[in-house]
Amino acid sequence: MGLSQTRALSPRSRRPWVWGLLLVCLGSLPVRAADVLLTGAEDSPGVQAFTRALAEQRPEDTVRFARLADLPAPSRLPDTTRLILLDLPSLDWRLQDNQGPATLVLRISRLQAHQRLGNTLPLHLSLLWSDPPLSRQLRLIQALLPPVRRVGVLYGMNSEFLLKELHHAAHRLGLEIVAERWDNTNDSRPLQALLKNSDVLLGLDDPDVYSPKTAKNLLLSSYGRQRALIGPNAAFVKAGSLASTYSDQNDWLAILGNLLDRPPASWPRTLYPQRFKVLSNPQVARSLGIEQIDPTAVATQLAEGENRP
Repeated sequence: MGLSQTRALSPRSRRPWVWGLLLVCLGSLPVRAADVLLTGAEDSPGVQAFTRALAEQRPEDTVRFARLADLPAPSRLPDTTRLILLDLPSLDWRLQDNQGPATLVLRISRLQAHQRLGNTLPLHLSLLWSDPPLSRQLRLIQALLPPVRRVGVLYGMNSEFLLKELHHAAHRLGLEIVAERWDNTNDSRPLQALLKNSDVLLGLDDPDVYSPKTAKNLLLSSYGRQRALIGPNAAFVKAGSLASTYSDQNDWLAILGNLLDRPPASWPRTLYPQRFKVLSNPQVARSLGIEQIDPTAVATQLAEGENRP
């Protein structure tokens, strides 16, 4: 046997073998799983389906749903828990205790948060907005109706706080906001005045103004004057508004997946969904003489505009 065959491996020649063994050992170590706890006042098939979908997306974590009534006070939950609130009763429960784990509040509207929190946001909460950004809705108007300049907005006592932000967003886009307060929805005069002085209506996520009770009057009046209504949500598009941006369950699952991959200390205080779609009503578009809308292309155009520096 030659000397080259009996000589011990040099340190340099051992390195690939040592590193390979180290990687195998590291790969066999258990991945640290997170405890993801979703809660709400009521269980339902929809809640269970969402929980299962999130669990399938995150097989390394423990993802579970527990009814609010079955949970202790927030301060008695482990700090390592990733807590996700699904409704307003669960938010009210969380607000009773300043201690406890970092918390994601899923799909809460700007108006709901303002009514409960005012201008103060507890440090342990991250609010994920259900209503689309006002700037995104305004850019949707520009994409679908380029000549439009005067955007009519009906608001109520609870949604008035949005007007300053809305005026600012419109100014940046070269648009003008024409606003009318509509506290008594049985009185159509504010609506008629707004339709007379604007080119299009933008709906705010205010259930006192935009509701099943007001939908018929809003839609018939706006189309009687050949005015399109944008928003306030996907449900109103199905009822007869022209279009809106929105985020569906798959979008929210992706957003949660991104956040849960990050340490809670890095979670944003508030977040509009970066993933979204556009829903349009082809029948309404035809009645207004608007060219066929390609929702996917419009959503891509809006997303590119938001991502552009």
